Amino acid sequence: MEDIEYVNEFRPDYVGFVFANSKRQVSIPKGAALCKELSSEIKKVGVFVNEEPKIINRAIKECGLDIVQLHGDEKPDFASFVDSKVWKAFRVKSAKDIAYIESYPVSGYLLDAYSEAIYGGTGMRFNWDIVRKVKTYKKLILAGGINIDNIEEAIRISNVDVIDISGGVETDGVKDKNKIRELIGKVRNHG
Repeated sequence: MEDIEYVNEFRPDYVGFVFANSKRQVSIPKGAALCKELSSEIKKVGVFVNEEPKIINRAIKECGLDIVQLHGDEKPDFASFVDSKVWKAFRVKSAKDIAYIESYPVSGYLLDAYSEAIYGGTGMRFNWDIVRKVKTYKKLILAGGINIDNIEEAIRISNVDVIDISGGVETDGVKDKNKIRELIGKVRNHG
Protein backbone atom coordinates (compact mmCIF):
# COMPACT_ATOMS: atom_id res chain seq x y z
CA MET A 1 0.00 0.00 0.00
CA GLU A 2 2.99 2.30 0.56
CA ASP A 3 3.82 2.01 -3.16
CA ILE A 4 0.29 3.21 -4.01
CA GLU A 5 0.73 6.18 -1.65
CA TYR A 6 4.01 7.09 -3.40
CA VAL A 7 2.59 6.98 -6.90
CA ASN A 8 -0.56 8.84 -5.87
CA GLU A 9 1.73 11.60 -4.62
CA PHE A 10 4.04 11.77 -7.65
CA ARG A 11 1.52 10.85 -10.40
CA PRO A 12 3.27 8.75 -13.04
CA ASP A 13 1.15 8.20 -16.16
CA TYR A 14 1.02 4.42 -15.61
CA VAL A 15 1.45 1.95 -12.78
CA GLY A 16 2.08 -1.74 -13.39
CA PHE A 17 0.62 -4.66 -11.46
CA VAL A 18 2.51 -7.90 -12.04
CA PHE A 19 0.17 -10.89 -12.15
CA ALA A 20 2.88 -13.17 -13.56
CA ASN A 21 5.14 -15.39 -11.49
CA SER A 22 7.70 -12.94 -10.11
CA LYS A 23 9.04 -11.51 -6.88
CA ARG A 24 6.66 -8.59 -7.58
CA GLN A 25 3.60 -10.80 -8.24
CA VAL A 26 0.22 -9.84 -6.84
CA SER A 27 -2.93 -11.94 -6.86
CA ILE A 28 -6.03 -10.64 -8.61
CA PRO A 29 -7.77 -9.89 -5.27
CA LYS A 30 -4.67 -8.06 -3.96
CA GLY A 31 -4.36 -6.18 -7.26
CA ALA A 32 -8.02 -5.17 -7.05
CA ALA A 33 -7.55 -3.85 -3.50
CA LEU A 34 -4.50 -1.83 -4.57
CA CYS A 35 -6.20 -0.51 -7.71
CA LYS A 36 -9.11 0.81 -5.64
CA GLU A 37 -6.65 3.05 -3.78
CA LEU A 38 -4.89 4.28 -6.92
CA SER A 39 -5.67 7.76 -8.23
CA SER A 40 -8.08 7.64 -11.18
CA GLU A 41 -5.63 9.85 -13.09
CA ILE A 42 -3.09 7.02 -13.26
CA LYS A 43 -3.61 4.25 -15.83
CA LYS A 44 -3.43 0.68 -14.54
CA VAL A 45 -1.32 -1.83 -16.49
CA GLY A 46 -1.56 -5.56 -15.81
CA VAL A 47 1.54 -7.60 -16.60
CA PHE A 48 1.05 -11.23 -17.69
CA VAL A 49 3.25 -14.03 -19.03
CA ASN A 50 1.65 -16.87 -21.04
CA GLU A 51 -1.62 -16.55 -19.14
CA GLU A 52 -5.03 -17.77 -20.30
CA PRO A 53 -7.29 -15.04 -21.71
CA LYS A 54 -10.06 -15.84 -19.21
CA ILE A 55 -7.67 -15.12 -16.30
CA ILE A 56 -6.46 -11.91 -17.94
CA ASN A 57 -10.04 -10.78 -18.58
CA ARG A 58 -10.96 -11.55 -14.96
CA ALA A 59 -8.09 -9.32 -13.81
CA ILE A 60 -9.20 -6.57 -16.22
CA LYS A 61 -12.71 -6.67 -14.80
CA GLU A 62 -11.87 -7.00 -11.11
CA CYS A 63 -8.94 -4.56 -11.10
CA GLY A 64 -10.21 -2.09 -13.69
CA LEU A 65 -7.07 -2.50 -15.80
CA ASP A 66 -6.67 -0.02 -18.64
CA ILE A 67 -3.90 -1.90 -20.45
CA VAL A 68 -2.57 -5.47 -20.50
CA GLN A 69 1.14 -5.98 -21.04
CA LEU A 70 1.96 -9.41 -22.48
CA HIS A 71 5.50 -10.63 -21.77
CA GLY A 72 5.29 -14.25 -22.87
CA ASP A 73 5.22 -16.26 -26.05
CA GLU A 74 1.77 -15.07 -27.10
CA LYS A 75 0.96 -15.32 -30.81
CA PRO A 76 -0.12 -12.25 -32.84
CA ASP A 77 -3.85 -13.08 -32.63
CA PHE A 78 -3.80 -13.44 -28.82
CA ALA A 79 -4.71 -9.78 -28.25
CA SER A 80 -8.08 -10.34 -29.93
CA PHE A 81 -9.12 -12.45 -26.89
CA VAL A 82 -8.24 -9.72 -24.38
CA ASP A 83 -10.86 -7.19 -23.25
CA SER A 84 -8.57 -4.13 -23.09
CA LYS A 85 -5.74 -2.38 -24.89
CA VAL A 86 -2.67 -4.58 -25.22
CA TRP A 87 1.03 -3.80 -25.20
CA LYS A 88 3.20 -6.70 -26.40
CA ALA A 89 6.69 -7.06 -24.93
CA PHE A 90 9.65 -8.16 -27.03
CA ARG A 91 12.99 -9.27 -25.64
CA VAL A 92 15.71 -7.62 -27.70
CA LYS A 93 19.26 -8.78 -28.41
CA SER A 94 19.62 -7.27 -31.87
CA ALA A 95 17.66 -5.42 -34.55
CA LYS A 96 16.36 -8.71 -35.97
CA ASP A 97 14.33 -9.19 -32.77
CA ILE A 98 12.10 -6.25 -33.70
CA ALA A 99 11.70 -7.06 -37.40
CA TYR A 100 8.31 -8.73 -36.98
CA ILE A 101 6.65 -6.64 -34.25
CA GLU A 102 4.19 -5.01 -36.64
CA SER A 103 2.59 -8.44 -37.14
CA TYR A 104 1.07 -8.00 -33.67
CA PRO A 105 -2.20 -6.01 -33.82
CA VAL A 106 -1.76 -4.31 -30.45
CA SER A 107 -1.75 -0.74 -29.10
CA GLY A 108 1.93 -0.64 -28.19
CA TYR A 109 5.27 -2.43 -28.30
CA LEU A 110 7.46 -2.80 -25.23
CA LEU A 111 11.14 -3.42 -25.92
CA ASP A 112 13.11 -5.05 -23.10
CA ALA A 113 16.48 -6.71 -22.66
CA TYR A 114 16.70 -10.34 -23.74
CA SER A 115 17.17 -13.02 -21.13
CA GLU A 116 17.02 -16.74 -21.77
CA ALA A 117 16.04 -17.40 -18.17
CA ILE A 118 13.16 -14.97 -17.56
CA TYR A 119 10.62 -12.97 -19.55
CA GLY A 120 11.29 -9.57 -18.01
CA GLY A 121 12.42 -7.71 -14.92
CA THR A 122 16.06 -8.55 -15.51
CA GLY A 123 17.37 -5.08 -14.71
CA MET A 124 19.63 -5.48 -17.75
CA ARG A 125 20.00 -2.93 -20.49
CA PHE A 126 20.18 -3.56 -24.24
CA ASN A 127 21.43 -1.35 -27.08
CA TRP A 128 18.85 1.45 -27.06
CA ASP A 129 19.98 2.62 -30.51
CA ILE A 130 18.02 -0.36 -31.87
CA VAL A 131 14.78 1.28 -30.72
CA ARG A 132 15.29 4.13 -33.22
CA LYS A 133 14.90 1.60 -36.03
CA VAL A 134 11.31 0.84 -35.02
CA LYS A 135 8.95 2.62 -37.38
CA THR A 136 5.43 2.55 -36.01
CA TYR A 137 2.53 4.81 -35.17
CA LYS A 138 1.79 2.74 -32.08
CA LYS A 139 3.11 3.47 -28.60
CA LEU A 140 6.70 2.47 -27.99
CA ILE A 141 7.68 1.50 -24.47
CA LEU A 142 11.28 1.05 -23.29
CA ALA A 143 12.21 -1.25 -20.39
CA GLY A 144 15.34 -2.87 -19.06
CA GLY A 145 18.03 -1.50 -16.78
CA ILE A 146 16.64 2.03 -16.58
CA ASN A 147 17.30 3.99 -13.40
CA ILE A 148 17.88 7.51 -12.06
CA ASP A 149 21.41 7.62 -13.46
CA ASN A 150 20.50 6.76 -17.06
CA ILE A 151 16.86 7.83 -17.50
CA GLU A 152 17.72 11.00 -19.44
CA GLU A 153 20.05 9.07 -21.74
CA ALA A 154 17.35 6.42 -22.28
CA ILE A 155 14.82 9.06 -23.32
CA ARG A 156 17.29 10.91 -25.56
CA ILE A 157 18.58 7.81 -27.36
CA SER A 158 15.34 5.90 -27.75
CA ASN A 159 12.78 8.70 -28.16
CA VAL A 160 10.00 6.39 -26.94
CA ASP A 161 6.53 7.27 -25.65
CA VAL A 162 6.71 5.44 -22.33
CA ILE A 163 9.51 4.37 -20.00
CA ASP A 164 8.83 1.20 -17.95
CA ILE A 165 10.78 1.07 -14.69
CA SER A 166 10.48 -1.17 -11.68
CA GLY A 167 13.80 -2.23 -10.16
CA GLY A 168 15.32 1.14 -11.07
CA VAL A 169 13.24 2.81 -8.34
CA GLU A 170 13.89 0.18 -5.68
CA THR A 171 16.33 -0.07 -2.81
CA ASP A 172 16.97 -3.60 -1.56
CA GLY A 173 13.99 -4.88 -3.58
CA VAL A 174 11.51 -2.36 -2.16
CA LYS A 175 10.08 0.72 -3.93
CA ASP A 176 11.96 3.82 -2.76
CA LYS A 177 9.89 7.00 -2.41
CA ASN A 178 12.89 9.27 -3.03
CA LYS A 179 13.94 7.38 -6.16
CA ILE A 180 10.37 7.51 -7.52
CA ARG A 181 10.20 11.27 -6.90
CA GLU A 182 13.61 11.92 -8.47
CA LEU A 183 13.00 9.73 -11.50
CA ILE A 184 9.57 11.20 -12.26
CA GLY A 185 11.05 14.69 -11.85
CA LYS A 186 13.80 13.91 -14.36
CA VAL A 187 11.29 12.52 -16.87
CA ARG A 188 9.00 15.56 -16.59
CA ASN A 189 11.89 18.03 -16.80
CA HIS A 190 13.35 16.27 -19.83
CA GLY A 191 10.34 16.84 -22.10
